[in-house]
Amino acid sequence: MTACPIHMPPPTGAGIRARWAGWLLIALLIATAPAEVAWAGSPFATGANATQQQLVAILTPLAAVAVMVSGAMAWFGRLSWWWMVAVVIGTVLVFGGPQIVSWIRGLFGV
Repeated sequence: MTACPIHMPPPTGAGIRARWAGWLLIALLIATAPAEVAWAGSPFATGANATQQQLVAILTPLAAVAVMVSGAMAWFGRLSWWWMVAVVIGTVLVFGGPQIVSWIRGLFGV
């Protein structure tokens, strides 16, 4: 009859020391990794930058249309000023996104 892995007793003595030695070796390898590898750019930042560039490319013509529609609505006296505020704030957020993010990161020292 073989022992079931669930019911096996926990490792003691040499097994625990070997496991700790393995983790210590991994930690030392990570700590002594070259600076280029340790400080490589994160995949999140790369993906976020690509997404932001695509978003700006898509929203540039839409922002121009929104400004033209706002002008036509103001010309005919049918403009709600909340609509104009929304167009201005949306344009600032879309096209000023990288500057806003770098400003906030500078505030927090990141």
